[in-house]
Amino acid sequence: MTTNDDQIINAIKNGDTQAFSILVDRYKDLVYTLAIRMIKNREEAEEVAQDTFIKVFKSLDRFKGDSKFSTWIYRVTYNTCLDNIKKNKKHLNDVAIDEFTFNKLDTIDNALDHLMKQERSQLIKQCIEKLPEDSSALITLFYFEEMSLEEISKIINVETNTVKVKLYRARKKLAVILEQYLQPQNRLNYGTG
Repeated sequence: MTTNDDQIINAIKNGDTQAFSILVDRYKDLVYTLAIRMIKNREEAEEVAQDTFIKVFKSLDRFKGDSKFSTWIYRVTYNTCLDNIKKNKKHLNDVAIDEFTFNKLDTIDNALDHLMKQERSQLIKQCIEKLPEDSSALITLFYFEEMSLEEISKIINVETNTVKVKLYRARKKLAVILEQYLQPQNRLNYGTG
């Protein structure tokens, strides 16, 4: 029998601090996944995950239940990651998208079809790591966590249409990176003869 988030939150607010460990267990993997995709460093991502849970615990009384708790905790994680990035003055790993054309998507899709499913998953994760932090977060939330555009807009605090545009740009950047990974593969398969 699983207790829903609201019941756990009420128990914590009423002084049962042990109940917080249930929330941590429930959300630690999701928080860490988003942190590692944005921060791209294991130790820093672990720190950000810990900071996130400290912030969540301290500000739990401000959670009004207007959105799902998972959306709220993602937003706290996202903002904590951004704070960490700004603090460390990291430069975004920007990928030029002017060289991108729609034909390349078909080439990439065809090449990916030839990869084993596990290799494909590993390749996509490697490519996502090369994306700028904000693009990496969007791809993770939309495709891996299967969140709606509305949920993501609440997390990153922008309009739904802006999320659509940002997600579209993130996919284009991912396509450019994927192409760079797949070019040697294409030469091996088609370059001889």
